[in-house]
Amino acid sequence: MQARIRVVVAKPGLDGHDRGAKVVARALRDAGMEVVYTGLHQTPEQIVETAIQEDANAIGLSVLSGAHMTLFRRVVELLAERDARDIVVFGGGIIPADDIAELEKLGVSRIFTPGATTASIIEWVRANVSSPVV
Repeated sequence: MQARIRVVVAKPGLDGHDRGAKVVARALRDAGMEVVYTGLHQTPEQIVETAIQEDANAIGLSVLSGAHMTLFRRVVELLAERDARDIVVFGGGIIPADDIAELEKLGVSRIFTPGATTASIIEWVRANVSSPVV
């Protein structure tokens, strides 16, 4: 039997705009996934700790502050340090195309830019995030 996909949705850094993160979290939940929303102003350390504690399959980050390179990089580094590279990292926000390519090189699986539909995010998560067999 397949367990449900577990996703931690997080707002790292000082960005206080969380409407998009909440919309995505609700859409993933409504699509049958288990979702843990961490709330505003989380550090990369807190996000990774939550993902490990919650046995998450993925972390979805929402970054609108312009600090995406630093925040995504740190989450990926911390997952590697904690031997948790199997947790898929994806996210969204106001992120320039050149930075998206760089984030993918760092190990971020997918970046959704403004205008991405919740249906496309759900479809991508289902296709790219494995749920554990129980």
